[in-house]
Amino acid sequence: MSSARIPLVAGNWKMNFDHLEATYFVQKLAWLLRDAHFDYKRVEVALMPTFTSIRSVQVLVEADKLKINYGAQTVSVTNQGAFTGDVNADMLAQLGCKYVIVGHSERRKYHPEDDANIVDQVRAVLTAGMQPILCVGESMEERRKGIELDFAVGQVHDVTRDLSDEEAAKLIIAYEPVWAIGTGLVATPATAQDAARAIRSNLYETFGSKVSEAVRILYGGSVNSKNAVELISQPDVDGFLIGGASLNADELAKICRLTLKTVTSSR
Repeated sequence: MSSARIPLVAGNWKMNFDHLEATYFVQKLAWLLRDAHFDYKRVEVALMPTFTSIRSVQVLVEADKLKINYGAQTVSVTNQGAFTGDVNADMLAQLGCKYVIVGHSERRKYHPEDDANIVDQVRAVLTAGMQPILCVGESMEERRKGIELDFAVGQVHDVTRDLSDEEAAKLIIAYEPVWAIGTGLVATPATAQDAARAIRSNLYETFGSKVSEAVRILYGGSVNSKNAVELISQPDVDGFLIGGASLNADELAKICRLTLKTVTSSR
């Protein structure tokens, strides 16, 4: 990855951990990284708990002055009112969230969220002073057709075409091939790099070098400590959005340490 971009290792807990389990996990992860003398200035670590656990994570992080960041897994596009079950961006910002995941394939599939809704979510997150982690990626069907790169780039373009340069520069993009999420399958380092490079090239064509070099592009899809080094070694891969492996504090800490070791040795 570029020395101008700080790697981000982000854990997406999905619908796992109540607030007590979340507190224990954050404490354990912080201890593991402290004992390893982890340098948070070189690699950023963030966790995405469920809505019910964010407040507990906030209290712990602030009380113990932890350097672990956190965010939310989705957000409503509305500000307030009669929208049962929704949580708006200002509420998340008040809880100290730094990031919000937008457009995850599970949200697109099960709720569903379309491109227009995702654009509105991105704008809501940015307006509230947080950073959206925009998820894109192809299914096995697009991959079989050989249009996987065009598909992922198209998803990015559908969102970014309505953004200003300043707004686009604040995006984080997570390339998560749908066929690799939770399946144990993982894109090869070359495949991850090809996708990240294609996305960055599209950003360059749309916004220029300043934006394209600023945006961090993460890889997600069955990331673990066995494949993390090869993936983070790719020049356009700036970190990970991790699902299953982020539910094990020892495994996540190992991925963080390996990421730090790799990027430190390459600079």
